[in-house]
Formats: sequence, structure tokens, C-alpha cells
Amino acid sequence: MPAAPRAAARFDLPESDAFTRPYWDAAAEGRLLLRRCRAEGCGAAHHYPREFCPYCWSENVGWETAAGRATLYTWSVVHRNDLPPFGDRVPYTAAVVDLAEGPRMMTEVTDCPESELRIGMPLVVHFRSAGATGAAAAGGGLVFPVFRPA
Repeated sequence: MPAAPRAAARFDLPESDAFTRPYWDAAAEGRLLLRRCRAEGCGAAHHYPREFCPYCWSENVGWETAAGRATLYTWSVVHRNDLPPFGDRVPYTAAVVDLAEGPRMMTEVTDCPESELRIGMPLVVHFRSAGATGAAAAGGGLVFPVFRPA
């Protein structure tokens, strides 16, 4: 009997756990969450989500809905990527953006030709589904924040 075909490994699906579940649930609702320090004298927002403030090390941090606005800090257009499923998406724009609340975030810029990308250009968040394959199928699918021109 021939072996059943194996699903291709996916390298774009993070694992959702008890700590990050609010982040992924909010993304599925079309909201981008940040963490903000609640320690007196700090108040810094940060992204990626951590259980402590990376500025003052306080564990007194909480979730906050971001405005969804950002400016382009830097980018690279990827023309070749051999890891599934990225090879099917090339070219794509990997980017770092400055969120309106202050933190920098690694993301992707979509719906914008390479020739129109400019440092400092205003962007707005939108959300892309990972589909219902691989690890996402078990969790009902993940939704990722990405950015497009405002």
C-alpha cells in the first residue's frame, strides 16, 4: 500500500498558546494588540508581545488595542524563498514599520508596487488569513496583521 502524501511543512505559522491567544483572537476580529507597561514612570508600549516590559523589566503589563497606523521604516523585496509556503508568494515585501504607539514591528507590506515604497510612507493594518492547512487547521486558522498604504 503506498504511503499517504505528507503535507508540506509550513514555516509561516506561529504557535498560539495561553499567553498569545488574546493577540491571535483579536487579529481574527480585525484588531491589532500591543502590550503596554503599567509600571509607574514607564508606560512604554512594545511589540512583539512579552510577559514583561523590555524597557524596565516590570511584569505589570497589559494588552491594548493599537490604532492600526504605522510608517514604513525599512523593507526588502524577497524574490526567492525556498521555505513553504513563501515560495508561492514571491515577490513579497518584508518590512519593519513604526507603529503610531511607538514600537517597531516586523511585518509585510501588501498592495503596493515596489517602485512606490518610500521610507516614512503612511501605512494601515489589515489582516490576512493563513488558510486552513497545517497547524492553523487545528486552531481554526490564524489571521496575521500586515500593512498596506494608507
